[in-house]
Amino acid sequence: MVRKITATVLARNLSEVLDRLAIEREQIVIERNNREVARLLPSPSRLTALEAMSDLFRTLPASAAAGWERDSRAVSLRRTRLSKGARNPWDS
Repeated sequence: MVRKITATVLARNLSEVLDRLAIEREQIVIERNNREVARLLPSPSRLTALEAMSDLFRTLPASAAAGWERDSRAVSLRRTRLSKGARNPWDS
């Protein structure tokens, strides 16, 4: 659902509008003189690595999942610690 508000309403209620955007995850169209001038979109949700990977097991065949687990254990035995954080593979 897209909600329309005027620039004046946005200026007077910015905190409330941002709360609505964050909590209700709806798009907000900003209008000035009855013309659309901008859209506010909720940012993508941040997921933990566990949340992001939680459905992966459903897409992998059992043999691939077993191989992944075996390889992960082998890597963790060679290193004393895994690096902290996750690297975004799509960052250039």
